[in-house]
Amino acid sequence: MPVVLGVAFGVSFLVPATPAAAHNELTGSNPRNGARVATAPARIELRFLAKPSPATTKITITGPDNVVAGGTPAFDGARVRVPFKPAAAGLYIVGYQLASSDGHPVKGEVRFTLTTGTAADPSASPPAAASTGPAGSPSTGAPAVGAPSAGPTSGTPDSSTASTVPAASEQSDSGSRWWLWALGGLVLIAALATGLMFRRRRRVR
Repeated sequence: MPVVLGVAFGVSFLVPATPAAAHNELTGSNPRNGARVATAPARIELRFLAKPSPATTKITITGPDNVVAGGTPAFDGARVRVPFKPAAAGLYIVGYQLASSDGHPVKGEVRFTLTTGTAADPSASPPAAASTGPAGSPSTGAPAVGAPSAGPTSGTPDSSTASTVPAASEQSDSGSRWWLWALGGLVLIAALATGLMFRRRRRVR
C-alpha cells in the first residue's frame, strides 16, 4: 500500500509538467537581446528549446523606419539563422513566431542596436557642403577683401618716384651750369672792356 501511494504521488508531479514541456521557447540569440553592436553581423541566430518547424515558424527583422533587414531563414536543428541586411545605424527588432508541438503559438522579439551602418539615402538629407557652399564661399571673379592689388598697380608709385628724382637733379644741374656760363660771360665782357679802355688811353697820350 505505501508503494502504491508513492507511485501515485510521483505521477501527480509528472502529469502537469507534460504540457509545459511541449511549449517551445527562445533560449538565446546572437546578437543577444539589448546588445549594442558596432559591426553588423552577416546573419542573426536564434536558439530555441526545441526544434522549430519551418512550416509554422516566421522570423522578421526590421530596422529604423520599419525597413526590412532580413532574408530567408535557414533551419539547423534548434537553431535558426537569418541573413542580416542592415540599412542605417539604429534599433533593430528580430520578431519570431512559431508553434509548439501542442499547437500553442510562441511569440517574442530580440532587440539590439547597430551603432554603425550603411549611410542613409543621400536624397533624404542633402549634404552640408551643397547647402552651405554657395552662401558661404566667395564668388570666383570677386577679389578678396583686403587683398593686395596687381603688380603693375603697386609698381606705379615706385616708378613715378624714380622718374621724378632724376628730373629734379637734372634741373638743378642745368640751373647751376647756366649760372656758371653767365658768370663766365660777364667776366669775359669785363676783360674786353678793360682792354679797350687801356688801348684808348694809350692812343690819347
